[in-house]
Amino acid sequence: MGSSSGVAPWLGLAAGLVLVAAAILAPLLTGWEVHSRFSAPEGFPPWQGWLDPRVGPGTLPALVIAALVVTRGASLAQRLPFARLAVATFLASLAWLVSLATIDGTSGISGVLGEPNEYLETARSVHDVPVFLGEFVDRVPLDAADNWPVHVSGHPPGMTLFFVFLARIGLGGDLAAGLVVTVLAATIVPAVLVTLRALDADEVGRRAAPYLVLTPAALLLAVSADAVMAAVAAWGLAALALAASRSLWWSVPSGLLLGSLVLLSYGLGLFGCLALAVLFTARSWRPLLPTALVALAVPLSLAPFGYWWPEGFTVLRERYWDGVASLRPASYWLWADLALVVATVGPWATAGLARLRDLPRAPLALVVGALAAMVVADLSLMSKAEVERIWLPFMPWLTLAVVALPKRWRGPALVGQACWTLLLAHLVNTGW
Repeated sequence: MGSSSGVAPWLGLAAGLVLVAAAILAPLLTGWEVHSRFSAPEGFPPWQGWLDPRVGPGTLPALVIAALVVTRGASLAQRLPFARLAVATFLASLAWLVSLATIDGTSGISGVLGEPNEYLETARSVHDVPVFLGEFVDRVPLDAADNWPVHVSGHPPGMTLFFVFLARIGLGGDLAAGLVVTVLAATIVPAVLVTLRALDADEVGRRAAPYLVLTPAALLLAVSADAVMAAVAAWGLAALALAASRSLWWSVPSGLLLGSLVLLSYGLGLFGCLALAVLFTARSWRPLLPTALVALAVPLSLAPFGYWWPEGFTVLRERYWDGVASLRPASYWLWADLALVVATVGPWATAGLARLRDLPRAPLALVVGALAAMVVADLSLMSKAEVERIWLPFMPWLTLAVVALPKRWRGPALVGQACWTLLLAHLVNTGW
């Protein structure tokens, strides 16, 4: 490659770091009240949390796991048979997630889900699912009597129903539910590898695997219900890739999983950008119709019980703008959201984005699909703040940009990915 290609990743890395620094310094130096979860000076925008330097029980395991992945991850990813690689990345991801969460002890896994504004407390109180669905929309508005907590009201009922299910089978405790979420989150990397293999991009998956394991997004994946959404999205995309490249029957699980996304989050209809990217890469549009029909049937299945998705979205928009969103300045969050993305996937992804044209077809389409979805979400002004959590389903696919890095960058970039994650984990309490 020419000299311009050698400079490009440095420019991308610098741009990412400058964007993150600007998002931190603008409120800090000017006193700009941007209405993150915690007000200045206690808060630490653009995160919804605060500065909290600390070490804890998970610190040493996290350092050991990072060292092992940095020193052995790339070579093992190239040598292991695919099935073993999928298992290895699952186990490594799970260990990474748990170690980072337990920097704060077991409360790092149980604490967030146990908060009153989350889903779990409401889920435990649901004894009649049809009644819950029938009254769901009526209890969304901020001025409704006995309105739902923030997270329950801000999403379709699917996420709450997931926790209702956990409670019914005896996994409704804060810690038990947190462990279930963490295990599901650890399956995301294998799902990405399955997708790339189905798209004849196995080598891309193997090169990206260590970066996907050591993702800074792990700080949110182990403690957020949005990790469940990210796992559903990843496996839905994997099934779609198999439908396009192997057997059309994979359209059924793909449709069920991708259709479930719109019952988990109103914004995840944008995941269609990535679904189209998969079909474009596979050069096969045959799965589009059967997948779409099955996907459409999923939200329609709740209509007989009184929940109608378009009505729910309309009411949710009203509640959104009745709340703190009306106070959050778009002049800050339109670009600070993007800074949060850089921080959550790691700035080496932006270094790779600067060499986007050097990506092979599959990761290029997936990266562009993820970028398109996030840009639309950003411009909608329905995602002002909190995107380090809300956009988790898009982030593994954006991370594939690291594959465009020059060969000499790969080792140092993986070290940088590990250090960046460990630094954030020990300095910032994200509030989630």
